[in-house]
Amino acid sequence: MPFATESEAITYVFRSMRKLRGQQRGYDDVTRNLAPTRRLLMAVGLLDQSREYAIVTGSKGKGSTTIITAKLLQHLGHTVGTITSPHLVSWRERIRVNGRAIPEPDLLRILGEYEAEIDAIEASLPDHTYFSPQGIFLAVALRWFDEQGVNAAVLEVGRGGRYDDISVAPNKLSLFTPIMLEHPDYMGPTIERIAWHKAGIIKAYSTAYSLPQQPSVMDVLQAESDLLGADFNWIAPKDIGLYLGAAPEGQRVDIGRYGEITLSLLGRYQIANATLAMMGAGNVHGRLRGVLHGTPEYAACIRAGLSSVVWPGRCQKLQSAPAVYVDGAINAESAALLVESLREHLQQPVITVIGVPDDKDYRGVYESLAPISNSLILTETSRNPSLHFLPQDEALAAARSYHPQVSYSPNLPEAAERAKTLAGTGGMVLIVGTQSIVAETIVHWGQTYEQI
Repeated sequence: MPFATESEAITYVFRSMRKLRGQQRGYDDVTRNLAPTRRLLMAVGLLDQSREYAIVTGSKGKGSTTIITAKLLQHLGHTVGTITSPHLVSWRERIRVNGRAIPEPDLLRILGEYEAEIDAIEASLPDHTYFSPQGIFLAVALRWFDEQGVNAAVLEVGRGGRYDDISVAPNKLSLFTPIMLEHPDYMGPTIERIAWHKAGIIKAYSTAYSLPQQPSVMDVLQAESDLLGADFNWIAPKDIGLYLGAAPEGQRVDIGRYGEITLSLLGRYQIANATLAMMGAGNVHGRLRGVLHGTPEYAACIRAGLSSVVWPGRCQKLQSAPAVYVDGAINAESAALLVESLREHLQQPVITVIGVPDDKDYRGVYESLAPISNSLILTETSRNPSLHFLPQDEALAAARSYHPQVSYSPNLPEAAERAKTLAGTGGMVLIVGTQSIVAETIVHWGQTYEQI
């Protein structure tokens, strides 16, 4: 039957996975199965070999790299599709063409057209297996890409790579952001095993670019490339853009042959992501018609693209007087990078709102943000029922070991309004935490991102 709302559609997409809720899960190489996705894409004729595909994976920065790469390709004259995750306000944000989220009528229509095939595939699956929601999203995206005349698609892996449904796409380019130990319950206990999962996006005789990695990670990526006859390229630290200083709406960066540019994203870590994206966009563009490499017109397109990227929720400024920034830092490293990125923008007093679940590095976030904060406000969210936060007294005790001025608000809206009051018109509010905290902040400020 036809779907009437986005909520109905998403409930259907997750129906198969929901059947296994509460059951013990194991490593992705045992529990994840790409066959249903391949079967659906083949049944509806979606594996278009003529479109250029780039796939992005890593442990941090892969969403940013995806969006920057797409924006550069768009400025070079292409119609570009993207798949990213997670979303902030609407599930439709995960699928975009030239920055525009798939409209709800198109999502409902395409999913309805595939319903019979999805049902048949799901009915044929053995017990304890499921039809991946990511695979269904991929099918919807590729159909919409066809309808919109997309000639280049940049797709972000959800987790891992080798057993992620995004890897089914016939990409000629693989991009690797920094790889760290993550999701050990699903991918394995060592960084080498994590890297092996990530390396699974590389296709035979293709090209791969990577930001600097630990030596053991680099060895895994190189070995996979050698096995498949792929061209593997490592971006050396000296080739990454150089931070020059703050700009009114971003940061000034020396980007080598393109000279000084303004990158519209505030996070200092975005410079490395932008460098990787430029390499990726150039590789994809080289197989398509358009502006010639090395010309002043090409350089102008790159510069324009970097100055117009929008990627909400990542070190994003939401308002002035007081200045309010939001970021998804959930560990000491990401919180320290946020501090580095905003140091030139700090306005006293700084009131920091923190919402980090109990399974993340909340102590590291407290420790990193306490030195620049006049006061900490701890909060939580019920937006994602699977998230769990420390009991109030435990959270306060942990934070007070790093800062004497700590209080608690039971929800994000209350915490944000209290922080703005304490900051006054001349101060600053930082809102930091899990993606659900970021999403709730965006909603609280009334922001929507149908177009980025």
